[in-house]
Amino acid sequence: MTPEISTSDATPSAYSLAGVDIAAGERAVTLMKEHVARTHRPEVMGGLGGFAGFFDASALTGYRHPVLATSTDGVGTKVAIAQAMDVHDTIGFDLIGMLVDDLVVVGAEPWFVTDYIACGHVRPERIADVVKGIAAACQKAGCALLGGETAEHPGLLAPDEYDVAGATTGAVEKDDILGPERVAEGDALVAVASSGLHSNGYSLVRNVLLAQAGWTLERNVPELGRTLGEELLTPTTVYAADLLALIKEVPVHAMSHITGGGLANNLSRVLPEHLGATVERDTWAPDPIFGLVQEVGTVSRPDLEATLNMGVGMVLVLPADRADEVVSRLAGRGLGAWRCGTVGPRPADGDAAVQLVGNYLVG
Repeated sequence: MTPEISTSDATPSAYSLAGVDIAAGERAVTLMKEHVARTHRPEVMGGLGGFAGFFDASALTGYRHPVLATSTDGVGTKVAIAQAMDVHDTIGFDLIGMLVDDLVVVGAEPWFVTDYIACGHVRPERIADVVKGIAAACQKAGCALLGGETAEHPGLLAPDEYDVAGATTGAVEKDDILGPERVAEGDALVAVASSGLHSNGYSLVRNVLLAQAGWTLERNVPELGRTLGEELLTPTTVYAADLLALIKEVPVHAMSHITGGGLANNLSRVLPEHLGATVERDTWAPDPIFGLVQEVGTVSRPDLEATLNMGVGMVLVLPADRADEVVSRLAGRGLGAWRCGTVGPRPADGDAAVQLVGNYLVG
C-alpha cells in the first residue's frame, strides 16, 4: 500500500521542495470533476480518480464486424498564445478537434478521449480551465472524457508553461470504413469551412507576425475586426458529430481532415493511386488572417498552402450528384460548405496528385 502523504504538515515534503505540489494536483482534480462528468456516455463505468478509465465494450455487440479506430495528437505551439493571453478554456477545442476529426474521416464514431497535461507548476484553476475546454469539446463531439494525467515538470517547463496532448478511441463497421477504395473518377469535392487557422502552422504564424513583424497580441487589426490574440486563439471547429450524422444520410466516399501540411497534402492521402483531384481556388475567399501572414511575412503561396488550411477544415469526396444536397445539409447544421473541385485521372508522373488551380476570391 502506498503511504499517505500529509499535505497539511507545516514541514514541506522533499517532493514539494523539489518543485512538485501534490496538494495543488489534488485540488486541480477536484475542480475538473464536474466538467468531466458532463461528458459521460452510458458506457462509462466508474468516476474520475482511478488508475484507469473503464468503457463498457459490450457496445461492440451492436456491430456486425466492429473495427476499432484510434488517434493521438497535441495542440502544438498554439498553447503559447493561450499562455500569453492567460485564456485557457478554449485550447481544449483545439486538442479535441485534432483527435476526433481524424477518426470521423474514416467513418468512425469517437467513443472516448484521454488527455495528458504537462506543466511547470500545477495552478489548479488554470488546469481546471484547460480541462473545462476539453470537456466542452468532448460534449460537442459526443464522446466521453474518460481520464487523463496532469504531470508537474519543474525544471523542464517554466512555472507558467504547459503542453496538452491526448488520444481517442472509437469504432466503425468494417463495411462502412471510408477511404481511397471508395473514391471514383468523377466524384465531387466539397469543402467545409474552417474557423480560421485551427491548430496548425502556428510556428510560422508566430514567427511572421510576432517575431518578425513585432506585432503584439493586443494589437487591433482592422482586417480581422478584432485583436491579433483573439484571432489566433479562435478555437478549432469540431466537426465529428455533424459529419457522422451526414454520412448516415448521404453516401460519402472519403473525407480529409485539413491539418498540418495543408489542403493538397492531406487530400492526397484519401485518393487511390490511379486518381488525382483538382481544387478550384476561385470557389472561396480565405479568411483575412491567411492573407496577412502571406503579406506581412512575404510568404510564397506554395509555402502558405503547404502549411495552413487556407479556410478549409475538411474536404468530402462524394458522388457528384449529391454535392448540392451535402452543401445544403451542412448549412442546416451551421457549417459553411461549397463544391470546390473534382476527382479525375492521376496527373502525369512528377506532378502532385492534387492540383490547386486558379486564384482565390477576394473577401
